[in-house]
Amino acid sequence: MIKRPGASVRRAILSGVAVSALMSVGGAAWAQDASGELVILQWLGGSEGEMWTRLGEDFSERNPEVSVREVGLTVQGDARGPMRTALLGGERVDLIINTWPAFRAELADAGIITPIDDIWAEQGWDEDLGESWKALSQTDGVTYGVTYTYGDRSGIWYKTSHLEEAGIEPPQTWEEFLSAIEALKAEGYATPVAMPAKYWAHGEWFENLLLRVGGVEAASKLASREILWTDDVVKETLGKFAEMLNAGCCGTPEQMFAGDWDYAADQIFTADSANFLLIGMWMNGRAINEYGLEEGVDYSLFQFPALGMGHDDTASVDAKEVVLTANSANPEAAVAFMDYLLSPEATEILAQYGYASPSNNADISLLGPVQQVATAAVADSKVHFVLGDLLPGDLVDEYRVQLQRFLQDPSEETIESVTAAIEAKAMEVY
Repeated sequence: MIKRPGASVRRAILSGVAVSALMSVGGAAWAQDASGELVILQWLGGSEGEMWTRLGEDFSERNPEVSVREVGLTVQGDARGPMRTALLGGERVDLIINTWPAFRAELADAGIITPIDDIWAEQGWDEDLGESWKALSQTDGVTYGVTYTYGDRSGIWYKTSHLEEAGIEPPQTWEEFLSAIEALKAEGYATPVAMPAKYWAHGEWFENLLLRVGGVEAASKLASREILWTDDVVKETLGKFAEMLNAGCCGTPEQMFAGDWDYAADQIFTADSANFLLIGMWMNGRAINEYGLEEGVDYSLFQFPALGMGHDDTASVDAKEVVLTANSANPEAAVAFMDYLLSPEATEILAQYGYASPSNNADISLLGPVQQVATAAVADSKVHFVLGDLLPGDLVDEYRVQLQRFLQDPSEETIESVTAAIEAKAMEVY
């Protein structure tokens, strides 16, 4: 975790930008005055990384006095570790791409990022983003970022031909889902559910089950420590998770721990050895740009199955933002780029890569059929931010390790020991 520096260090961090002058510049001046090099800390890979390169090139074309340089990071698993290493190692950047509210709070507490409420007002971003999107980039009521994309994290991806061959429809209920696992196994698929448990993605199943079992209320209380990890709702959630594992969904622990989400996606869309993947909307860009599949024809998604426990109108969501560093060497270009991300031109590029934008300037009709299904599902749901992204770093690491233990032995005894271990770590962290 990045610790808050002392006063002298904070002054040094802030020395690269005169904050009072930064806040006093009128909105119209940003694009006009933008020049020089804009440096972005960029940790995204694959087609999403390519999208960011495209955004930078388009921005430079529209602002020819600005060159964009990405500080790329090599990431395996959670990107926060490499980001901490880069920032604490003295890497100086203007903008940071972030997706974790807990990490934003960490950066803000350390004085590494700067509030942008005054800039927001000067730029008139209330016309581009609704109040809820602004709130999504706030920590303790202070705005630090601009959200540029969001996604459904309750969608289960599948290849349409697999379900057609097995003679099944996308399951709508938990019972239908378990039956689909059985039908697909009978069709010859040894692992109907691709469970990417090497790093973090196995947590998606627990977090969506928690929403279906206890609703957004339970997820919020767990994230804010109003309930403990030993609470009955957590154990009941793991019990539902065990039903899926005991149905033979996911193969051996070795198979589950073999790779991350991209490896799991390969098993479905290139190797044809698995069928279902619960992961975020970046899967859409991978399917289009790396697998060459036709959206809505070769593949699609369905929302997490209903459990019938009174909370089936819920969805897990994520969002990505850019935050402005306190020691930015080029705040004018940084703010101009933040403004650009909300423009029709930038949102069109996002749509081409399969990503939805919250900007009021976005043309929803440009989104493909799968993205439109996911966007509509989020609009009709009570939403909760991805639980793992809300937890402190040390706690989320323990949470994921304990879930790996559970995957290897989903017994009642393991549920008791796993929840106790996570709670013990939570007591240390909080």
